[in-house]
Amino acid sequence: MNTTDQICNKTFEQAISYSRYVQRILASDPTQKEILLKNLARPYQKAEMLGFLQNNQQTITDENGLNSILRNLRKHVMLRLTIRDISGYADLTEVMSTMSDFAETSINFSLEHHEKWLTQSERFGIPKGKQNDVRQHLLVVAMGKLGGRELNVSSDVDLIFIYPEDGETDGQKSISNHEFFARLGRKLISSLSDYTVDGYVFRVDMRLRPHGENSPLAISFDMLNEYFKTQGREWERHAWIKGRVIAGQSHTETSSRLMEEIVRPFVFRKYLDFDAYEAMRSLHSQLRKEVERREMHDNIKLGPGGIREIEFITQVFQLIRGGRDVDLYIRQTLVVLQLLEKKRQLSKQTVAELSSAYVFLRKLEHRLQYLDDQQTQTLPKNPEDRERIATAMGFQDYECFLQELDVHRMNVTHHFELILAAPKKSPTHDILAHLWQTQIKDTAKTEAATTQLSTLGFDEPAKISGRLQQFYQSHFYLQLPESNQKKLNLLTPILVETIAQFPPVEITLERMLKLLETISPQQSYPASYLTLILEHPDTLPRIAKLVSISQWASNYLGRHPILLDELLRHKESSPLPDWIFLKNELINQLNHINKPKSDVIGWQMDHLRHFQHAQVFQLLVSDLEGALKLETLSDHLTALADLILETVLNFAWLNLRKQHRSAPQFAIIGYGKLGGKELGYASDLDIIFLYDDDHPDASENYTKLAQSINSWLNSHTSAGLLYSTDLRLRPNGNSGLMVHSIEAFAQYQRNQAWVWEHQALTRARCVAGDQKVAQAFENTRKEILCQRRDLKQLKQDILSMREKMHDAHPNPTALFDIKHDRGGIIDVEFIVQYLVLGYSCKYPELTGNIGNIGLLKLSAELGLISKLNAEKTRTAYREFRRIQHRQRLNSDSELSGAINLDDHFQTLTHNESEQLNNNRMAVIALWEEVFGT
Repeated sequence: MNTTDQICNKTFEQAISYSRYVQRILASDPTQKEILLKNLARPYQKAEMLGFLQNNQQTITDENGLNSILRNLRKHVMLRLTIRDISGYADLTEVMSTMSDFAETSINFSLEHHEKWLTQSERFGIPKGKQNDVRQHLLVVAMGKLGGRELNVSSDVDLIFIYPEDGETDGQKSISNHEFFARLGRKLISSLSDYTVDGYVFRVDMRLRPHGENSPLAISFDMLNEYFKTQGREWERHAWIKGRVIAGQSHTETSSRLMEEIVRPFVFRKYLDFDAYEAMRSLHSQLRKEVERREMHDNIKLGPGGIREIEFITQVFQLIRGGRDVDLYIRQTLVVLQLLEKKRQLSKQTVAELSSAYVFLRKLEHRLQYLDDQQTQTLPKNPEDRERIATAMGFQDYECFLQELDVHRMNVTHHFELILAAPKKSPTHDILAHLWQTQIKDTAKTEAATTQLSTLGFDEPAKISGRLQQFYQSHFYLQLPESNQKKLNLLTPILVETIAQFPPVEITLERMLKLLETISPQQSYPASYLTLILEHPDTLPRIAKLVSISQWASNYLGRHPILLDELLRHKESSPLPDWIFLKNELINQLNHINKPKSDVIGWQMDHLRHFQHAQVFQLLVSDLEGALKLETLSDHLTALADLILETVLNFAWLNLRKQHRSAPQFAIIGYGKLGGKELGYASDLDIIFLYDDDHPDASENYTKLAQSINSWLNSHTSAGLLYSTDLRLRPNGNSGLMVHSIEAFAQYQRNQAWVWEHQALTRARCVAGDQKVAQAFENTRKEILCQRRDLKQLKQDILSMREKMHDAHPNPTALFDIKHDRGGIIDVEFIVQYLVLGYSCKYPELTGNIGNIGLLKLSAELGLISKLNAEKTRTAYREFRRIQHRQRLNSDSELSGAINLDDHFQTLTHNESEQLNNNRMAVIALWEEVFGT
């Protein structure tokens, strides 16, 4: 006995006992059993379905023949699938895919025949477009479970019929395209849903079309577009998430146009649409009322903790972020759940519990439908069927089954309520509201509110009260749409309670109010970011903490409020980014099949900016929470810049109109903080462009490439700026060519470069591009740095340059300028550059790109400077950078220019001031050791 016979003999009789539908078919047509046993071991795939229809093609002479063949195919598919599923040989994916394949095959096969019959010249002829006289085809859009390829075994199919253009047919009985496609649609529905002696194929539901049952059966692209723009409702956005074109000859281009230009802008907003929460709650409330009214608590689809609630959870995330994240343009519930975990929108445990519940409920749904081939999701009432269902689900009895079912439903309800619970008023809302509700004077209530501020811990409640009244009487607030005023009114008491935890409270309040002004739309646009905070009040303490620590963080959030969404991501165990993973994810996004067909470069530039801002913000959060050392932070900011530069180089080359080779022999060289891996949050990128290519078009093409790269980085788009670049370190500076061959660069460095240009070379490295060019640059760099130099002349040159820099940055105060003054950061950098230029000829290891701290240690080990002075200077340099970094974070500047350290020194303790002075003296001591001055 072979394996197939063993499987069949073991499971067949037991499996059919769970389905009266199967029993009826086998009783009416005993020959089906032999066919079933022969093929039970393999899934019923689409190719086999098509083969069945094609083998019976000769019997189709009219509609009756077509309908009979389709219904016979359904029997074959349902019999095999039912037995395979109940026996455990088909998983949920196979069941849903098989039913979806069968639906698509049946619809396309039926549509093809009806279209052929209706377009005969003696009848209506071919429908032509009014605008271009091109043949028109009906597009069948699958909605719901079929749209998501998640079809039930006894489900109806939700369809919408759409055609591209109005016009007329060209046959003897010419009619409008509108009427032709309506007729074609009715024929298709009849072939699928009419009950005949052979049964039916699918029940068809057309109620999801615009205006529902009372509207035309088929609509044009223009009609659909107009409807979406003027009358499309929120629940239709949810429904159209799963919309998918499944039928229509040569429909690839037209369906792409339909989805890209009409459907997607309606479903997915360009902004983060946090108002989707309230819309989803409204839909859920209506569903709950219907469940209560019809006593449907045992309905595993619509009842509490059912399939629909899992779908609502995935869809709300898609609606919120789908306009920004093309990865979310997907339809299958389980796939969306996995993606939400990957993107840290849902925790691993949440996804595991929701996925497990979904699989369990869908399997149960199918077993309920296998009983009698009925479209039902309700648990049976009679004891016999209950036991039958429990056993088919793999349980000993119905009670054990119910316990497992209840666990899954409770898990779904728990997560649904956590994710979609409505915002609640602060307990102190009504009391604190009197701080700004000044239209009606009530001294007692105002005093109560002030007392509440004291209770919360505010030392000067009168100041806080006055500032809030000023805010609510401001032109900004009074000009807000009423809906946005209500959101601010709801948010402010929560804000006040939160601010009390983050002193200095007056500064934190001022920064938070400024942030609220920035993210509150003045016109009647959705206040999506206010909604974000209201829907996720747990983010408010994190926002308040960030702005209380850093003025720059507050400004950055104000410029890029979309970054508030980053605070919703579930934290990973490690705060450090995985740059390889992030690079792959970025490239996948930029190459996504669903990117817009027009202005692709603009879309990619915006996406790059969103990506870069998000990574900077994640590092900023980790930094302000104390999870990153400054050196580690700089390493990651530099790694991010390297990633962006490499990506921009590749995409700029791909978009170049003229290319003389598939991959450019071209590289980007980083200088300064980029080259030395000491980038800050808003550092400029000092870069130059080199190539090693003797093709006659190389210079022209690489110049255009460099210009394009610079444009990608420097352009201000709606998403902001990527990086500011400084190209002045290229040979001959601003007057020089934008790109240079590696040979021209080497000749310049050998024969024309100033000493300061060789100083800059000590911190240079290839950051992106061709590895051969990178190696050629590194060889040239080492050659130049290892040149034997007159140490006396080198000292004079460097001292002269240092004096010029000092004169260019005078310090009129008695305070220590940590960057430019004697004993500051620049002195350390000049010491290191002198040691590299002066002694690399003897010690080539000094050319290594190991940073100033590493080079100081190496120089001491080589005996070039004293170990004690080296170690003290290393400590000083670290501390100077830390102070500079912290002061810039709390500055209104963009972090890229000079900073005012007055406030910092005014807040130093005596010990801290003494330590700062000791650090300065350590640098001066090493300076005197090296330069003798």
